[in-house]
Amino acid sequence: MIAYLSGTARSAAADSVILVSGGVGRLVTVTPAHAARLRDGMEVDLHTELVVREDSLTLYGFEAADERSVFRVLLTVSGVGPKLAMAVLAVLGSDGVRAAVAAEDQAALTTVPGIGKKGAARMLLELTGKLPAGGVGLPGTDAAPAVAPGDQVVDALIGLGWKQMQAENAVAQAREATPDAAVPALLRDALRTLGGRL
Repeated sequence: MIAYLSGTARSAAADSVILVSGGVGRLVTVTPAHAARLRDGMEVDLHTELVVREDSLTLYGFEAADERSVFRVLLTVSGVGPKLAMAVLAVLGSDGVRAAVAAEDQAALTTVPGIGKKGAARMLLELTGKLPAGGVGLPGTDAAPAVAPGDQVVDALIGLGWKQMQAENAVAQAREATPDAAVPALLRDALRTLGGRL
């Protein structure tokens, strides 16, 4: 089991990065917002989870052990696979998932592409009492060069499955409503504009 990686970022894409460590490059799937902050040559520390399927071995990476813990719990929900679990973390974050479950907030969960009312209700039922307490990120993970919030959100939406033009239009509309919004608020507003559907 690969539980932690430290290395140099290479070839960051919309939702993945190649992490070079000890002369070996491993492809790691990350949230789109995280991928948008990564630059070639940046030193990166990731908590990881290896998901084994019959036809694939996929490595998922997280800035904090807490995110990985929430990801693991999300995978225990009926009908939630790794891709959907990553989408939940991309939209809500680990604290947002906890808040939605604590408040029994179906609406928050349905802002995630691929989750409808029935799926949200099932998630609330199955996650109650299972989520870990909040954690702390790795030191140094916030030292990435600044990227415009709008660009981060466009990349995040593309990583979640929308076309670039759809993503750019949704972000432009969200920025009209709240010009100074930070990434989480801008992503939420853009998702509302898109209707939360792929």
